[in-house]
Amino acid sequence: MPSTTKPSDRRPTLSRSAPAWPQVVDVGREICGDLWLSERREWLVTNGIGGFASGTVAGSLTRRYHGLLIAALKPPLGRTLLVSKLEETVEYQEQIVQLSTNHWHSGTVAPAGFVFLERFRLEGTTPVWTFAIGDALVEKRIWMEPGENTTYVQYAFTRGSLPIRLNLRAFINHRDYHGITLDTLHEFSTTAIPHGLQILPAEGSPFILSASGGSVEAANMWYHNYDLPLERERGLPDREHHLHIGTWNIDLKPGEVITWMASTRLKPSRPAASCFELRRRHDMALLQSEPTVKQSPQGWPDWIQQLTLAADQFIASRPLATHDAGHTIIAGYHWFGDWGRDTMISLPGLTLTTRRVDIARSILSTFAQYANQGMLPNRFPDAGEEPEYNTVDATLWYVEAVRQYVDATDDRTFLKTIFPVLVEMLAWYRKGTRFGIGMDPADHLLHAGEPGVQLTWMDAKIGDWVVTPRVGKPVEINALWYQAWLTLGQLARTMKEPHEEFLQTAKAIHTSFQRFWDERLHRCYDVVDGPHGHDPAPRPNQLFAVSLPNSPLTYKQQHAVVDYCAQHLYTSYGLRSLGQEDPQYVGQYEGDTRQRDGAYHQGTVWGWLLGPFVLAHFRVYRNPEAARSYLAPMAHHLNDYGLGTLGEIFDGQPPYAPRGCIAQAWTVAEILRAWHLIHTSTNKHRTENHTPQK
Repeated sequence: MPSTTKPSDRRPTLSRSAPAWPQVVDVGREICGDLWLSERREWLVTNGIGGFASGTVAGSLTRRYHGLLIAALKPPLGRTLLVSKLEETVEYQEQIVQLSTNHWHSGTVAPAGFVFLERFRLEGTTPVWTFAIGDALVEKRIWMEPGENTTYVQYAFTRGSLPIRLNLRAFINHRDYHGITLDTLHEFSTTAIPHGLQILPAEGSPFILSASGGSVEAANMWYHNYDLPLERERGLPDREHHLHIGTWNIDLKPGEVITWMASTRLKPSRPAASCFELRRRHDMALLQSEPTVKQSPQGWPDWIQQLTLAADQFIASRPLATHDAGHTIIAGYHWFGDWGRDTMISLPGLTLTTRRVDIARSILSTFAQYANQGMLPNRFPDAGEEPEYNTVDATLWYVEAVRQYVDATDDRTFLKTIFPVLVEMLAWYRKGTRFGIGMDPADHLLHAGEPGVQLTWMDAKIGDWVVTPRVGKPVEINALWYQAWLTLGQLARTMKEPHEEFLQTAKAIHTSFQRFWDERLHRCYDVVDGPHGHDPAPRPNQLFAVSLPNSPLTYKQQHAVVDYCAQHLYTSYGLRSLGQEDPQYVGQYEGDTRQRDGAYHQGTVWGWLLGPFVLAHFRVYRNPEAARSYLAPMAHHLNDYGLGTLGEIFDGQPPYAPRGCIAQAWTVAEILRAWHLIHTSTNKHRTENHTPQK
């Protein structure tokens, strides 16, 4: 066929000296050719400022959160769906083949392009599709430019005996990423730019769509009733409309490449080819800053390298009022923003195990600026309102994150700056702050809670119903409380400051912590001194009294806690939030919002708890192989649900189906941290045992 253009954008070749990508996610037709299997596997790319692109291997939209450009217009929040998808058609050897896949609300699947999908893999964090049309192979890649609301979609004609014509139809929207477009259809105008269109919504900022070659023709037609089956599972509106805004036609010869882009930057910062190289170098640098490049004698598994890449997807910039560049952690994709508790729990695993200490320091400094009455924000609302402070443990996890940072870096300059902040935080907690948070002078334990407010990580609330209020003195809060005072004492001693008061307070907490021990059940109460006395609910929170560096329990008690959790709460992908023997146990996370939130902490399995469990197990048994074996199923989970990352929650009943977010920061972080700590400890032990004696 005659060529209308001569694309010149060539895909860069990989450097021979560059390390190979982890070989973790790579599937063929056995997955790609099955619609159910390829739709339940989702990909994610991010831009480091809160924006992302995501979809299914099959190419169909199954959630409201799927799209090619969900831009963070007020980084790291203000996330807005701008570009929904591209519909691709290839003309080759007199065949016209549609590569895209769509579900329609009528039940029809058309087109069904997934049947031409021969292979799907991840190159770092970049998803790659390989379509086979006769003897022709077309590769598709999607990535985002770090620091920009810009998504690139690249098509490489890697094999064929004749040229192809590639037809791309772009579909757009303009709505909050939690929303859905049904009755109110937005109005847009377009202006031609070289090889593309500038889109101007009736309300909102403009954005551009362009290609590195080919011809473009504007369009303006709404397509109605895309079906969203995963929204239906969640009891939410399950259909949506998207607007066809333009069509690109590109002719390619074998070996040629074309790149299409969507961006809120009206003038691209650099050519598409250099942006691909920038993303590739960004991912490579993550692996090169990680110990995997040094390859210890035992080797580092590919799945740990893949998790190192996944860790970066949660780190985002958060501009500060002082105009300084701060950092934060996105709690999970697709629907979470940055949460104080999640950020502090995740920080060590996402930044310290990956040797990104500058990012760790920036996050700690950023959140210190939001400290208020001793508390850190629970979350920053998506719409940009004032931070919400309903959390008792974000402050305590902050102290623990500072401890781990100082241990990893010996950064005395930062310690000198941050130490007064820590002291003020615990002073507020000791004398009392919001929501009934304060130290009981009778036993030095920390109490928290008041009616209608959820303060611990078990924070589901539906209307006025707090599902797990845990008012009183929760066990993990007081394990953290004990550790926090010890940490202040240790840091003060490091700085040659008075430390005795801190250690004396810790000692008093240690003595009173025995109040949590239930000799009859041979485990800890979940809460003591609650409105109805002590709460013996069989929950995993007692694990933190073993997994934190300093345990307030006896060795025998630690052993009993680990054994109870192993026998009653452990599953392949994490720990149940409530034991099956409890009458409130719910084994399936499903249904509408009320049903799901009612099950959220009442039996649902949480992946992040696997990290503390493994470290607690290693502490009492000192068996690294046994401890690591509990992590093994997570290596397989990288090939399911959120590809190359780890999900949020799972059903409490076998086969422990994944639910909730496809990518959760603290799950990735705690699995990474547990693996690294055990590996480091084991290698240190081997080194000490093989050191020649003088």
